[in-house]
Amino acid sequence: MYSIRTYVKVSSLEEAYELNQKKMNTILGGGLWLRLGKKNIQTAIDLSGLGLDQITEDETAFFISAMVSLRQLEIHPGIDTYTGGAVKESLRHIVGVQMRNCATVGGSIYGRFGFSDPLCCLLGLDCEVELYQAGRIPLAEFVKMKKDNDILVQVILKKTDRKAVYLSQRNSATDFPVVSCALSKGAAGNYAVIGARPCMPVIVEDREGLLERGEEGWKTFAEKVQQEVAFADNTRASGAYRRHVAGVLVRRGAKALWGGAEECR
Repeated sequence: MYSIRTYVKVSSLEEAYELNQKKMNTILGGGLWLRLGKKNIQTAIDLSGLGLDQITEDETAFFISAMVSLRQLEIHPGIDTYTGGAVKESLRHIVGVQMRNCATVGGSIYGRFGFSDPLCCLLGLDCEVELYQAGRIPLAEFVKMKKDNDILVQVILKKTDRKAVYLSQRNSATDFPVVSCALSKGAAGNYAVIGARPCMPVIVEDREGLLERGEEGWKTFAEKVQQEVAFADNTRASGAYRRHVAGVLVRRGAKALWGGAEECR
């Protein structure tokens, strides 16, 4: 559990940013992961009064504000249609509807957790994040950045030709993933995102065009992923098991994207 000395419901992002520069202050977000740790918070910063709980859309992108719940994202019809169900698939296993109604997109993405389903999935799509101080940054660059005290304002899911499928393996239906995988294709290139290794998701690019060569190419690319990606042990699975499962998920995802398979779970 955590303890809070002072609670502030901020009236602007500028106020939130200034407060967040102090080491002992913390942005609450949904507060779900905070309660799993032990932390003494000097000032808890609440963003709920800033209208950051909306998903908007124009002809170029979906704009997903930081305080949007995972449940809002899961059931959004436009995003579900545009991503071919990939985003919904990445969210539907996360504990239960009650938790997904509380957990926020900002917390899930800014935390850059290795086990994060939505982070792995969104890396397979054409996404940027908007930070209060640093501005707009590609999501793939953001996950490599050192954590600081900036504030994530929104995630921008751009409407491009990129398509993705999302798959995961779990020990039980609502547990964290043992390994997760997003397969992605587009004019700018094809690649796989491997998450829950259990470390940060990594991108493996298909520079040789293997994914477009049918089953033999899918098998070769899956072996490439198994060779290039580092997997580790934890209480949920061994690194060796994760390596094997990752290869299976890559081949299933490739079949879904390039082979027209309807079922890719």
